[in-house]
Amino acid sequence: MNLVLNLLVGVQMLAALAMIGLILIQHGKGADMGAAFGSGSAGSLFGASGSANFLSRTTAVLAAVFFACTLLLAYFSHARPAGGGSLLERATVGAPAAPTSGAANEIPGAAAPNAPASAPAAPVSGAGQIPSK
Repeated sequence: MNLVLNLLVGVQMLAALAMIGLILIQHGKGADMGAAFGSGSAGSLFGASGSANFLSRTTAVLAAVFFACTLLLAYFSHARPAGGGSLLERATVGAPAAPTSGAANEIPGAAAPNAPASAPAAPVSGAGQIPSK
C-alpha cells in the first residue's frame, strides 16, 4: 500500500510540473490574431494552429491525470484502518507509566511516588492578573 501511495504522489508531482511548463509555454488569446495575418508563428514546428491544439490537448490530459491522482490519494488516505486515530490519541493510549523507583526516590525533598498530588492553584482573574512593581 505504501508503494502505491508513493507512486501516486510521484505521478501527481510529475503531472503538476509538466502542466506548469506547458501552461507557461502556451500563448495567450491575443497572440492568435497575429498568426492570422501572417505573423512568424505560421512557420513553426506544429504549423499555424497545430501548436495550440497540441499544447492545449496535452495540458488537458495532464490535468485529468493530476485530478485522478488527487482523487485516488484522497481515497487511499481515507481508507486507512479505523483504529488509528490521530498521533496525539495514539501517544496517550500507549504512553509508558511513571517509574515507581529510581531517580525520583534518590532526590532529597522529593515527594514520594505514591503520595497524593496537591490540587493545582485556581487561575487568578481580574485585577489579580496585573503584575505589581
